[in-house]
Amino acid sequence: MSNSIKDTRVVMSQVMLPNQANIAGNIHGGEIMKFMDSVAYVAAKKYARSNIVTARVDELQFHLPIFIGALVTCTAEIAFVGKSSMEVSVTVEVEDLEKSIPPQKALSAYFTMVALDNEGKPKTVPKLVLSTEEEKMMFEEGKKRYESYKLKRNK
Repeated sequence: MSNSIKDTRVVMSQVMLPNQANIAGNIHGGEIMKFMDSVAYVAAKKYARSNIVTARVDELQFHLPIFIGALVTCTAEIAFVGKSSMEVSVTVEVEDLEKSIPPQKALSAYFTMVALDNEGKPKTVPKLVLSTEEEKMMFEEGKKRYESYKLKRNK
């Protein structure tokens, strides 16, 4: 088992269905958030090899509408690791399967996931192995967000 960022990457796709949309055909934001949470969960579970819960989701900003019939692809990977928490970067791309247009970024967010032991208590997770400059930069940015969240929580 490796503790590198690339080994935590998870990609999941699904076609959006009518039961996920409003009357105008726009997919409900909650449907996309649920999908993102599921992908973040898998990446964190794959990394920590334990039960995982969502502790925080940062700001979600939709850049594009998503409609019935669109292919939505979520990509998640660990960005930062604390003692028992992991920050998971999740990106959503949308593709119109009826047009020859490449997938476009629809939204992204960071999910803070916490590893739990069998008693439901926070569990220490392995240290993250950083191989590239990009991974080190992503980790440092995650560390800054983590420290900022911690400061806000302790006020």
